Amino acid sequence: MNIVVDTNIVAYYWLPGVHTENAVALRRRTDDWLVPRLWRSEFRNVLARYLRAGTIGLDQARALIRSAEAELVDCEREVDSTAVMDLVAASECSAYDCEFVALARRTGTPLVTEDCGLLRAFPDIAMTMKVALRRQE
Repeated sequence: MNIVVDTNIVAYYWLPGVHTENAVALRRRTDDWLVPRLWRSEFRNVLARYLRAGTIGLDQARALIRSAEAELVDCEREVDSTAVMDLVAASECSAYDCEFVALARRTGTPLVTEDCGLLRAFPDIAMTMKVALRRQE
């Protein structure tokens, strides 16, 4: 089963934290994680915050982005700008967040996220990792 994951899920998978266990389980139980190309810039920004906070070093940040990019390169998909803008107009979510929703709708796959705004705005397609994991049991 394929799923669309937002950048937070990508970050939870590669950066140890309270959500890492669920992200790792989700990665093991799904075939592919689909992502819009935007995920790269967003993940770089997450790594920049960790780097500036001193949580990771530059070498680790470089290794993490290389690893994530290598694993997800074949999972990247284009999104339709018109579909994104339609979703923006119908919600209070950012255009960045709506790219993930647009991809999920286009591919007919769930969007897995821990973003409360996305979960609230798009309950028809967005779900948490815990819900996604329960559906795969």
